Amino acid sequence: MPKALRPHPDRALPAGEAREVARRIHESTRDLPLLCFHGHVDVALFATDEAFGNPADLLVVPDHYVTRMLISQGVAPDRLGLPRRDGTRTAEPRDIWREFCSHWNLLLGTPSRYWLEHEFAEVLGVEVAPSAETADTLFDQISARLAEPEFRPRALLDRFNIEVISTTDAATDDLAHHAKLAADLPGRVIPTFRPDALVHLDRPGWSDLTRQLGELAGADTSTYAGYLEALRQRRQAFLAAGALATDHGHLSAAATPLDDSAAARIYESALRGEVSAEDASAFAGHMLFQMAAMSAEDGLVMQLHPGVLRDHHPDIYAAYGPDQGHDIPVATEFTRSLRPVLERFGHADGFRMVLFTVDETTYSRELAPIAGVYPTVRLGAPWWFLDSPDGMRRFRELVTETAGFYNTSGFVDDTRAFLSIPARHDLARRIDAGYLANLVVEHRLEEDDAFQVAQDLAYNLARTTYIR
Repeated sequence: MPKALRPHPDRALPAGEAREVARRIHESTRDLPLLCFHGHVDVALFATDEAFGNPADLLVVPDHYVTRMLISQGVAPDRLGLPRRDGTRTAEPRDIWREFCSHWNLLLGTPSRYWLEHEFAEVLGVEVAPSAETADTLFDQISARLAEPEFRPRALLDRFNIEVISTTDAATDDLAHHAKLAADLPGRVIPTFRPDALVHLDRPGWSDLTRQLGELAGADTSTYAGYLEALRQRRQAFLAAGALATDHGHLSAAATPLDDSAAARIYESALRGEVSAEDASAFAGHMLFQMAAMSAEDGLVMQLHPGVLRDHHPDIYAAYGPDQGHDIPVATEFTRSLRPVLERFGHADGFRMVLFTVDETTYSRELAPIAGVYPTVRLGAPWWFLDSPDGMRRFRELVTETAGFYNTSGFVDDTRAFLSIPARHDLARRIDAGYLANLVVEHRLEEDDAFQVAQDLAYNLARTTYIR
């Protein structure tokens, strides 16, 4: 008989005396609207509002949490449908789905398993667990469900109780989809400004993107001064489209400004195709400082999530392109790296920086002390490899005593997997309920205070962090 799929109502809540308190706290937050201010869902999904298609292309192929686990167990990327650089793909959706279902056990104990069980049971109405035996039945059942009008992306915004969702958009995006959404769903789907491809001078295609930036902004990017003006103009375009934040994914948190002549020299060398790796790295750090300065001017919240070495395996990168799951965290230093920004803007009116990390050794040593003293800094929710039940618990344990609750951003889901958003918010609310319940039963927190903090962590803090 197929194994039933019934997520336990007390999943991720603490055991023992604290469980009943945690149930009450979680109940008080479970129906609050979702604020998704650090999202990566493709804006075209909402602009076109087309049906999702098949479960493999929705739930497997784009989910790096899933594909990297299966690849680690010897499943070839082609069998998982990862598109090659030339756009070709050899596996059919049903075969990809069968591969996933037959390896369902590999996700035991991972947050992916938690999110997917929630998606299957509570979003898609699936009642049996994936397996080699149930794969075809589930493929047909989910495909039929995804074809229903109530499973279109815009309808799911309402069903998921998503109040606002941001997308992550390149600085060179023309924002046409957002213009359509501003008319159809005002204030509901908003852009986030991401300039990474333009500030790393040694990235492939940088020169072409810089020319495109100039054309969109009406600025001359053949000079460093024109390049800065073009970035300012694009930020203004994003603000006009409803943006609240920027997003920066540098390898290092270093934000050391250069003098104008040095920055111009490096920029001009990049235009000639002669920039060195050392100069490109220095320029990226300089531009991180410049982005902070621009945020202090225009009010866009600056989100920084450094510390991931992208495209770790050269053959995978060569065959499948960037961002295909072979991304590995590295040790990250914040205290000295961010000092130039914090010296200048740490107490500045109008500036706000949200810091994320995948190096949790920095939580109590660096990040909590920084957020615990600088009024412009908030700690972002656990991100990427740490947005797990134990990772989120450790975050609360390591930062609260120094930074408190109110120097954190509240939960923002940071995902491109649209159907997983309710599961991610629910898990965060359960973990916070459990953490607060333990404080209550240890007589370190009154229960009425725990209820208020839970509401703030689930909803209010995200609003006050991003909407000011």
